[in-house]
Order: sequence, then C-alpha cells, then structure tokens
Amino acid sequence: MVHLPVNHPARPFYRVLAGLIGVYILAFGVYGVVLTWDTGLFGRGNDWSLGLRTNLAFSIVSVIFGAFLLIGASRRSNLGHYMNLTAGVVFLFTALLMMSLLQTTANFLNFSMSTVIVSLIFGLVLLGTGLYDKVGPPEHAEVEHERRRHPVAERHR
Repeated sequence: MVHLPVNHPARPFYRVLAGLIGVYILAFGVYGVVLTWDTGLFGRGNDWSLGLRTNLAFSIVSVIFGAFLLIGASRRSNLGHYMNLTAGVVFLFTALLMMSLLQTTANFLNFSMSTVIVSLIFGLVLLGTGLYDKVGPPEHAEVEHERRRHPVAERHR
C-alpha cells in the first residue's frame, strides 16, 4: 500500500521549492517571448533564454506553466499537491518525448539537450514536492506525527 505523508513538517520548504521553479519557468518564458516575438511560432533558430534554447511556442507554454506552478505553490490546500504531481509527470513526459525528437525536424519546441536535462530535474523535484505536500485534517497530522516518532513499534502490532 502506498503511503503519502500527510501534513509533513517540511511542507513549507517544498512549497517554496515548487514556487522557485515556477518563478524560473515564468521568467524564462517572459524573456523568451520578448526575445522570439518576431520569429515564427515554431522557429528552429538559435534563441537562448536563461541558459535554455527556446522558440515562441515554448516560451508561451512556459509562461502559462510558470503561472500554473506559482498558483499551485501559493495554495495551502491539496490543490498544490495535485498540481505539483501533475506538473512533475508532465515535465518528465515532455523531456523524454523531446529527447526522442531532439535531432529531427519534429523538434517543434526547439529543445536542446540542456533543456531536456533541466526538464527532467524540474520534473523529479516537482514530483517529490507533490508527494510530500499533501494536507489532511489535524487528526491525520497527529497520526503522522506518532508514526514518525515510533515507526518500529507500529510494525510489531
């Protein structure tokens, strides 16, 4: 049975971490939109924004996704938990898909290998923050606290 920690003590740290990723992605997207505004939507030029290659389509998607992550990080409910889990899976899937299309003409988001690596790292971090960001009622918090204090005693019952 899968156990997701409820009301983990490091929740604020994980929310800040997800928020910082959201700020970076939003800044990357805004700068990328400004940089690639006069090029084609799916251009394959040599435009770099904050260390990652981009085009107008990828920059616009990054603005939307960065705002999505900031909204999720600002919520103290389970909405942020589900948003981070979803974002982590989307980042991992997108990175693997774009890595498979990297050296082809189907690389419509103009990814480079550095973009793939950053997307994989962000996906893993967001997946981790989503796993530890679950919120529950105070009764669940007490059960979790007891489980953390006496993990071996529960197994022998």
